[in-house]
Amino acid sequence: MPDLVLLSVITIVVLALVFDFTNGFHDAANSIATVVSTRVLTPRMAVIWAAFFNFVAFLVFQTAVANTVGKIVDPSVVSEAVIFAGLVGAIAWNFLTWWLGLPTSSSHALIGGFAGAGVAKAGFGVLDASSLEKTILFIPLSPLLGMSLGFLLMLASMWIFRRSSPARVDGLFRRLQLLSAAAFSLGHGGNDAQKTMGIIAALLVGAGYLQLEPNGDLPVPLWVVLSAHAAIALGTLSGGWRIVKTLGQRITDLKPVGGFSAETAAACSLYLATFLGIPVSTTHTITGAIVGVGATRRLSAVRWGVARRIVWAWILTIPAAAAIAAVTYAITVSAFALVALALAALAVIAGVVAARRRSAQPPEPAPVAAGSGASTDSTAPIGSGTAPGSGAPTGPGATGRDTTTAGRADPPGGGA
Repeated sequence: MPDLVLLSVITIVVLALVFDFTNGFHDAANSIATVVSTRVLTPRMAVIWAAFFNFVAFLVFQTAVANTVGKIVDPSVVSEAVIFAGLVGAIAWNFLTWWLGLPTSSSHALIGGFAGAGVAKAGFGVLDASSLEKTILFIPLSPLLGMSLGFLLMLASMWIFRRSSPARVDGLFRRLQLLSAAAFSLGHGGNDAQKTMGIIAALLVGAGYLQLEPNGDLPVPLWVVLSAHAAIALGTLSGGWRIVKTLGQRITDLKPVGGFSAETAAACSLYLATFLGIPVSTTHTITGAIVGVGATRRLSAVRWGVARRIVWAWILTIPAAAAIAAVTYAITVSAFALVALALAALAVIAGVVAARRRSAQPPEPAPVAAGSGASTDSTAPIGSGTAPGSGAPTGPGATGRDTTTAGRADPPGGGA
């Protein structure tokens, strides 16, 4: 007779790693968009560069973020059904928002799903207020911090090199951007992979395969750490040119100095959050940093319509994923569990097929202002009406229409 508990734990661990893989797949764009748009690296080399630093991040960061995520729900009430429902809530919300073109966050969806499943089982008393408070607090703070640092770094660079020739500045920051891209990918792997680690560790404790440490922290075995980092690195490695083009060209036509400033600002924000044990959205962080870089030209160039969509995503993601997870948990522990699982499997298959068909469609050509002198590789930015340091108009007024990063070209998985 097979051990059904062990079999269910293995299945849920695999599901969690699949979620981690899709997170890396989607966030390949976040990790390499700036270094590709500045043409410092080719898309293929940029993906390999980002994936490598996603993986080696476990050598730099501790598991503080994993503990925060894993202890959002009291470990004593965590079960296989709770983790399964939480993952289904996160994945379902990611598919839905990807289909609708909403710029959501996988990280927040995972946290909301886990919390919703825990509440469905044992009420609101099982939630850890401290973990939730700092997570929710940094939802707006992480992009604001990235935006502020990006703005300041870009201003400092413009002032320091104000008497240097454009060619000299471009050559210097092309080399420096290799370091900033590596730093951002390191921060991305260090923060995002730990969210999956926390979920798996909570599952193993809830199933009785691990015990809490004396100080109450979750134990995170080395195989969990390596599996989570490998999954997100492989996801990043499989991120294709279509994702790079969708995000990289629709954010801004950056010069290397702008790319360096944005990546460095985002990396600093991610390092701070990771060392504090706070799960944040890397998508929102890098977007905030690029907006800050673009705002050095003029504040009116920032596309506030995109910002409003992101704010709505902040407001909706956690409660929506929690609601889906709560319903999933109620069905999972009911007499209709097998039927529900079969329907869920069919829904996932249908979603994957739809995603593949949508991803197979050729990307739309980027709009270029007539007579602007801009290349056909640049598009209207989210963060600036002018490419930083280029003088080439690329904002809404230059193209005659407004495009956003929230198109449905992104693969399922949401932003991290």
